[in-house]
Amino acid sequence: MIRHVVVFSWSPDADTDRRAATVAALRNLRTEVGGMTSLVVADDAGLVDGTADTVLIADFPDAEAFHRYAQDPVHLAVIAEHVRPILAARSAIQYRV
Repeated sequence: MIRHVVVFSWSPDADTDRRAATVAALRNLRTEVGGMTSLVVADDAGLVDGTADTVLIADFPDAEAFHRYAQDPVHLAVIAEHVRPILAARSAIQYRV
């Protein structure tokens, strides 16, 4: 299994509505793109200063399923339309579970 973890920090001009719409679009990837066995998208709980804003954790049965997801036009549209316009920083990792 491949676990894909992405940590997002949003730009200061990302208002509450835009952030909520982006999180909703990311959550919809499970039904709109598929291929994953689980998906969690969550905002930071605000317990510690200096953390990122949002995390996405998706599990895929294998590397091929991850690559299909990564190249899917719906996934790429969510990145272009929702994520990039409000993105300040992003970090990602994929690892075998």
